[in-house]
Amino acid sequence: MKLRFPLVLAAAALAAPALAQFEAPAPSPKATLTQRVGLTDVTISYSRPSVKGRVIWGELVPMDKPWRTGANAATTITFSDDVTVEGQKLAAGTYSIVTIPGKAEWTVIFNTDTKLWWETEYDQAKDSLRVKAKPQASEMTETFSIGFPSVGSTNAVLEIAWEKVRVPVTIGVDADAKMRKSIAAAEAASWQAPMMAARYWFDQKTNREEAWKLLEKSIATNRNYANVFPQGPRPGRRGQARRSREGRRGGARPRQGRPLQAERDRVREDGRRVEGEGEVEALVIDRAGNAGREARVFVAAASV
Repeated sequence: MKLRFPLVLAAAALAAPALAQFEAPAPSPKATLTQRVGLTDVTISYSRPSVKGRVIWGELVPMDKPWRTGANAATTITFSDDVTVEGQKLAAGTYSIVTIPGKAEWTVIFNTDTKLWWETEYDQAKDSLRVKAKPQASEMTETFSIGFPSVGSTNAVLEIAWEKVRVPVTIGVDADAKMRKSIAAAEAASWQAPMMAARYWFDQKTNREEAWKLLEKSIATNRNYANVFPQGPRPGRRGQARRSREGRRGGARPRQGRPLQAERDRVREDGRRVEGEGEVEALVIDRAGNAGREARVFVAAASV
């Protein structure tokens, strides 16, 4: 009898390593999602419970009370840079997501305590930000989900969805500021960074004057095909044949490799096309117009 307790302890000690290595499927499996928004990485770690025929809102998840927004440990979200949530500023870092579900309105909370387990441990004093969101009716979502149904270069929609409810929240990022910082930190001999920023802003149709200055800086640093010549498919055989014939007649059209500065000066009154060939689209904006009118420069393919 006296040996029973020591034997039990010994058996438990022997079994401990085996138990530590054993793992069974979790009822609410863990998920991790990383989404880049502009130049900012957003990472979410959470557990995904399923409906399984249960009544969710008002029973499994009480209304108008703090909920850890998932199952098991706290749902966390990490921002690599400062962001805005529904227009309100939130510093870079890792937060737990706590929500207060309501019939007409949810409160979405970003709390600095990332070790939350049960709702009773939630401390409102550790909130960094609270925003309001409107719940929307949706199709059935059996397994709880947090994702990004819409992603752009300056913002994204973060969506919490379960059962027949989804709650969208808009996250904003400042990609322009991060690009400017990268350009400032780039070596003086670097021509790629200003060129890439200029192309991005031309494509977004924003910061046009700054984009022109950066393009000119890139060309001044290292004039090359990438920052001077249009990008796109090379002319086909028909275009080459046309050039050959016109060359023999002494009236050859300009070739594809026209510098961007020359191309922009040849934009016609309608701001849409220039003389030339090659089915090439140049990522530039016309500066020759009086009103600073925007114009994509196209080199039209010549027909035979």
